Amino acid sequence: MSDHTASTAPGDDDALTRLPATEMARLVRARELDPVELIEATLRRIGALEPRLHAFVSVTEQRARDDAEALRRRADRDSLPLAGVPVAVKDNVDVAGEPTTHGSRATPRTPAREDALLVRRLREAGAVVVGHTVMPELAIWPFTEPEAYQAARNPWNLERTPGGSSGGSAVAVASRMAALGVASDGGGSIRIPAACCGLVGVKPAPGLVPVPGERDDHWYGLSAFGCLARSVGDAALGLDVMAGTTAYRDPAPAAGGLRVAVSTRHPVFGARVSREVRGAVADTADALSSSGHTVQRADPRYPMLPTQFVSRWVAGIAQDAEGLDPAQLESRTRAMARRGRRAQRSVRPAEQSAFAASMREWLPRWDVLVTPILAAPPVPIGKWRGKGWVSTMLGVARWMGYTNSWNLAGAATVAVPVGTDSGGLPLAVQLIGKPGSEALLLSVAAQLEQLRPFALAPV
Repeated sequence: MSDHTASTAPGDDDALTRLPATEMARLVRARELDPVELIEATLRRIGALEPRLHAFVSVTEQRARDDAEALRRRADRDSLPLAGVPVAVKDNVDVAGEPTTHGSRATPRTPAREDALLVRRLREAGAVVVGHTVMPELAIWPFTEPEAYQAARNPWNLERTPGGSSGGSAVAVASRMAALGVASDGGGSIRIPAACCGLVGVKPAPGLVPVPGERDDHWYGLSAFGCLARSVGDAALGLDVMAGTTAYRDPAPAAGGLRVAVSTRHPVFGARVSREVRGAVADTADALSSSGHTVQRADPRYPMLPTQFVSRWVAGIAQDAEGLDPAQLESRTRAMARRGRRAQRSVRPAEQSAFAASMREWLPRWDVLVTPILAAPPVPIGKWRGKGWVSTMLGVARWMGYTNSWNLAGAATVAVPVGTDSGGLPLAVQLIGKPGSEALLLSVAAQLEQLRPFALAPV
């Protein structure tokens, strides 16, 4: 059978880019969809939306076209799990032929000689990389406003942040300029953009997906690499490919009988949580209870002060800043790197923290813990512009403080959209489980998706 689509007119671009990644791949494998036409539709959409949304550092147009042409001729095309699927890669992951700038003016602009292992796995599975996505400098912040590039804009509301640090990847996926987004999370950087942009975000336990640069870990074990997607099935398939497994794809909705803990208590003392966020968690708990799970209120014992996380965070930033010209770094980054160099003298891996030890005992009491991700809707772009690092840190902690404790604990987490607020902005919850529970969390996410199908961003 020859490759074809119903039409190659630009008017079909919307229908093509609305397809889930799993359906794109199925059609390409079956030769019912030409991978070149799929990529051309994606590139046209990028051309139309990127000037407003600023998701990309670079768009690899010619390489994407060449890879789609090559996919037509691949003898193993009918077995490729991501055949033809357009993927956006965060700018802290090497893509051959492109500089990896980490969102900074201080990093070299030398093109990477080869793909990172997780990108190689994506290409081997048939995915087509369409570009590098923008991120805050050195992946530090939960908003994506680097001085080196234009601020990424949320496709649900262009005046609001898409979150960070994987903000560009989230914008690309939510606006259908890509079907999957490669992302990383050292304190919430997958889950926060997922929550801001109405996406599924998978932050696995550290070690499941290889850290770029062939490193054993990043940020003293806080960081994990995962993906952003518009559906649970797409996210599960992306995780599967990047992890080099077949353990997660096609997650079935969870059967009843799980032990579900629910908590809206904010880890930061005195932080206010919006009524609509609390309501979204309560609605999720009710849906799970009605589906046959045992649901109970249970609050983790968070550290009184966030020093266990912050010391490792700033020490990791200092590692990333080594060898870079301090004069080219943003002022907040310079200050944090200085503080981090002092912290490096005593910091230990995250798995050795007191909170991680306590959660190794507490988390196994439950199959899943449900909490908010953000205390309030996505904030306006520029909210923390010009602020020092301490005041910025304190501000963002009150907004997104639900996430970073679980990096410290090495937990598996999945962000799930659960509707929109009265202003039309996404609401989300995070599902948390012990390391190794990724498949179970994805099945619970699939059940929530079945109960309340996810909406697409209005772009």
